[in-house]
Amino acid sequence: VQLVESGGGLVQTGGSLRLSCAASGSIFSAYPMVWYRQAPGKQRGWIASIAVGGSTNYADSVKGRFTISRDNANNTVYLQMNSLKPEDTAVYYCNSYPPKIVSSKPYWGQGTQVTVSS
Repeated sequence: VQLVESGGGLVQTGGSLRLSCAASGSIFSAYPMVWYRQAPGKQRGWIASIAVGGSTNYADSVKGRFTISRDNANNTVYLQMNSLKPEDTAVYYCNSYPPKIVSSKPYWGQGTQVTVSS
């Protein structure tokens, strides 16, 4: 079981980042994939999802600015983030839906930090 998020960093308001999430086949192959984020002092929340067939959904806060995609051949899901705002600052996580259970708990990767400066 593996989830490795990458691509985060520090960017100015209005900038762009592309996040990647490499998942093991047992997580990726037959499941929708979801991007979540957790800002300081807040709970982790859903922001975008993509079905195996490619249909997508977005939270209102990111609709029109973020694009989720997946490469089924390489077990990778992406999040293209444009027009970034300071309120997008958070740790970003990906996961399958539902999350894989490991040792009786949902498995999560380490996440990738996105910081947007004003």
